[in-house]
Amino acid sequence: MLSGQKHRKLPMPAAIYSLYHHPLNPDSRLVRLALAERNVSCALALEKPWEPSSALRSLNPAAEVPVLVIEQDGDRAVIADIHAICEFLEETHTGTLLGKNPVDRAEARRLVGWFSHKMKTEVTDLLVREKALKRLTSCGEPDSAIIRAGCANIRWHLDYIGWLTERRNWLAGDALSLADLAAGAHLSVVDYLGDVPWNSYPFAKEWYARLKSRPAFRGILGDHIPGFPPPSHYADLDF
Repeated sequence: MLSGQKHRKLPMPAAIYSLYHHPLNPDSRLVRLALAERNVSCALALEKPWEPSSALRSLNPAAEVPVLVIEQDGDRAVIADIHAICEFLEETHTGTLLGKNPVDRAEARRLVGWFSHKMKTEVTDLLVREKALKRLTSCGEPDSAIIRAGCANIRWHLDYIGWLTERRNWLAGDALSLADLAAGAHLSVVDYLGDVPWNSYPFAKEWYARLKSRPAFRGILGDHIPGFPPPSHYADLDF
């Protein structure tokens, strides 16, 4: 090497992201949306939550999706649990999906908890289990009483979304946040089943139309489970 010649610093290889997921799992959809909003490409590894693979079990002792795997320069990070994954992305990428001040961040986290726990329990889990999982696993007939309960409960959540969007630009404030993505993840799953009464809730419908028209939503709208297609309006940006 010639004297005085400077060493060139080679760029670090780009991180490779892989997500173990299922398309009807709203937590998986939330991670996909959070990655897409940050323009992070991610390989998808399909898992059946009712029949987890040995690979998933080795990554997450709970054998649950989503699990995010990041590989870079020989190192590997495995992150499980929806809240841990979202906080990791918040800490490791520029920009924020939680808000720029403590009050906004607290409100965004509150609403993420609302949709990830309350709506999940009262709506999403009921409808997915009865209308989708029983069909996909050939495990019993759907319980119509449970389906009616889920369809009744979603109306209260749509009312609340409408109430929020009448007063704010997005659910947690002026800017799009993880709260919008969490709500969109759950509603997109239920919409895939055809059980969102959009026309009765114009404010929620207008908010969701803005959300689903974002580039980050394209992957979600492209989901298609073999033998179990979504309704015709599912990928229609104008409903």
